[in-house]
Amino acid sequence: MMAILVIDDSADDQLLLRSFLQQEGYDDVMLAGSSSVAFDYLGMSDQDSKASTIDLILMDIVMPDINGIELCRLLMKDERFRNIPVIMVTAHTNDSNLQGAFDAGAVDFIHKPINRIELIARVRSSLNLKHETDKRIQREKELVESTQKLNKANQKLRYLSYVDELTTIANRRYFDEFLAKEWHRASRQQKPLSLIMIDIDFFKDYNDTYGHTRGDVCLSQVARTLSGTLKRPGDFVARYGGEEFVAVLPDTGIRGAAKVAETLRANVQTLGLEHKSSPIDTVVTVSLGVSSAGPAPHSEPDVIVTLSDKALYRAKQEGRNRVVVHRHE
Repeated sequence: MMAILVIDDSADDQLLLRSFLQQEGYDDVMLAGSSSVAFDYLGMSDQDSKASTIDLILMDIVMPDINGIELCRLLMKDERFRNIPVIMVTAHTNDSNLQGAFDAGAVDFIHKPINRIELIARVRSSLNLKHETDKRIQREKELVESTQKLNKANQKLRYLSYVDELTTIANRRYFDEFLAKEWHRASRQQKPLSLIMIDIDFFKDYNDTYGHTRGDVCLSQVARTLSGTLKRPGDFVARYGGEEFVAVLPDTGIRGAAKVAETLRANVQTLGLEHKSSPIDTVVTVSLGVSSAGPAPHSEPDVIVTLSDKALYRAKQEGRNRVVVHRHE
């Protein structure tokens, strides 16, 4: 049902307009004898209120308080009412009045004395305009909502593509992208970049002894400990694969990286995860290989990965549960 607001200081014209409109099936017709009464109908005095469900306004130009042109201008300035069509109903149809009404935002006008056929034709046309405008606004709203949902879904997919499902830290794919970005940034700024390769000692034996479910729990707890140990916002840890993890430390030289690696090693051991099948300790431990580089222009980040991997291999060969730092020859 379409709601129509009639604003006119003439009670006779109000009743005549309502009668004509109701004869055509427009039963929801509200009457206001002044702009101030119209304000109350529309809720214009309360900026936090929602607009009343008015679909069309029929308004006299000449009224005792605020004239119709000024009221129309006020309505069009408020986005709550901007899409409500306004038809001026007036005996004052000189060019200046009509131009002022259209400039204020009115969509049409009707002469007084009121002709019923003209009234209904113009009302139907304006309500059709309102209906089409409402449909367009709704489609635009639905499009915005759909776009927002799609963006959120894409963000979630991107997040999931970068996160290791088991440990919920970054995965190998994200590590590769992060390292490449930091490598080139370090090259441009001529700053050091360090990398730590981390391997859980005798993890196959752990799985054989406690089962893969406990093994998954172990991986998650180690990952959480490694991630929680890195305090700087720029530091980064990822699951490299299997029981291997990797940490990237931007703007960090070899000495600083060695200290971080030792803290990582100690914190994992302090977890106290039972590992009765380990030949070197009664709890889960890790071995770590550390390297640092000042990336040269046009070099590739694989260099630092290889160096850290070699240092990790040496840590395993030398007894595990230790940090080995790659020293440049």
